[in-house]
Amino acid sequence: MLEYSLRDWKARAAALTLRGKAFIDGKFVDAVSGETFDDINPATGAVLTAVAACETQDVDRAVAAGRRAFEAGHWSRMAPGDRKAVLLKLADLIRSNLEEMALLDSLDMGKTITDAVTVDAPGSAHFFQWYAEAIDKIYDEVAPTGPGDLAFVRRVPLGVVGAVTPWNFPLDMATWKAAAALAAGNSVVLKPAEQSPLSALRLAELAAEAGVPDGVFNVVPGYGHTAGKALGLHMDVDCLAFTGSTAIGKMFMQYSGQSNLKQVWPETGGKSPNIVFADCDNLDAAADMAAFGIFFNQGEVCSANSRLYIERSIKDEFLAKLIQRAEAMQPGDPLDPASRMGAIVDEKQTQGILGFIENGKNSANLVTGGNRVLVEGKGCFVQPTIFDDVAQDNALARDEIFGPVLSVIAFDSEDDAVRMANDSIYGLAASVWTDNLSRACRVADRLHVGTVSVNTVDALSAQTPFGGMKQSGFGRDLSLHSLDKYTALKTTWIKYQA
Repeated sequence: MLEYSLRDWKARAAALTLRGKAFIDGKFVDAVSGETFDDINPATGAVLTAVAACETQDVDRAVAAGRRAFEAGHWSRMAPGDRKAVLLKLADLIRSNLEEMALLDSLDMGKTITDAVTVDAPGSAHFFQWYAEAIDKIYDEVAPTGPGDLAFVRRVPLGVVGAVTPWNFPLDMATWKAAAALAAGNSVVLKPAEQSPLSALRLAELAAEAGVPDGVFNVVPGYGHTAGKALGLHMDVDCLAFTGSTAIGKMFMQYSGQSNLKQVWPETGGKSPNIVFADCDNLDAAADMAAFGIFFNQGEVCSANSRLYIERSIKDEFLAKLIQRAEAMQPGDPLDPASRMGAIVDEKQTQGILGFIENGKNSANLVTGGNRVLVEGKGCFVQPTIFDDVAQDNALARDEIFGPVLSVIAFDSEDDAVRMANDSIYGLAASVWTDNLSRACRVADRLHVGTVSVNTVDALSAQTPFGGMKQSGFGRDLSLHSLDKYTALKTTWIKYQA
């Protein structure tokens, strides 16, 4: 696949079968209303397919199917080894259909096919495999008691888990929620972002092929204010996992209070700082990763390193390196393996990014980029953009732009860097570049974020939890810790004759 040309990928894209119906209780179905919405390719403006516009009745059907399946116990009470085997098969099926899964995400939201086929799709297979392997390695507990008493504590599945996922990593984010929730024995009702539902629908079909029982994994495409809200307010959803904006995360918290006090696990906005100290010897590596940290996936990453703090003595040298890298990353056709950046997800997001850029021109120094471009006369493409001399209170440095826009701010001391980095409502991630081990540990301890990457950016793996602090939310994906979200502690106390 890596040797495919643009022509090869376009031919394979044209041959795809696109699934647009909801997946409920083991089969594809129309929305009860019969309504659909157009799924649009942001790189071309072409309609990919019509997708079922699910609403409250459809969510009710999916939740009811999930509840029936949970109570029947075909999945929730399946032997751990058997559940493991099914999810391992699902991981293998994702790998067998890697090209298709990558194309679905590239066409749907504009990410480059290179990233989709080398990062997103294989990553999803890996995460399903990882959670499958964990299923029969999680032990329960026996509590210390006196003679004649036996108390044991088990982690048991919650029941029906709702998952609302964003458009920037459609397959990955669906996997991060579903793999852990399914591994724990729950039923899942997934509401993918309306901009990018295709890979989630195909994933549900592959899950059924792998042996996930009917009703255990359901997908209800639709709009946030209809299908998403219905999940949030549903009285029979036991838990809701959400990745998206802080504003919508707050709404799901309210929906919980208005309904059944369901657990809500939000992973929300970010404005991650990247701090480069003068004692970083490899400024070329730091510049490479600073560019990656903001321009990867067109900057549409919740943990994107969008605030760059550079020690003043090296700022000019470092900024020159960074501009050079940005100018080499111009957007192109997402299906062209040579493209370093793809399309912005849709016109609304594109206009929002351009609005920040236009306002920024009046308050900071635009040093590269800043324009919308077209590829073959079409599409939602924005150049990698860098602003220098950004004030700490500027919207460029405070608001989540969710696009390829970097704000550069100089600092004079370690205390100044930490103070400005922490001066944000968000606390998702941060990066630190230094060859001084004491400084690396000291600064990492002082940063109020969920993950600190030292001499790299956005480090994550299946083995480490991902999530934030402050208004970046308190949900955690990945690692064994994420299983805490989808299970309850249940104590059984037995009194016997000693």
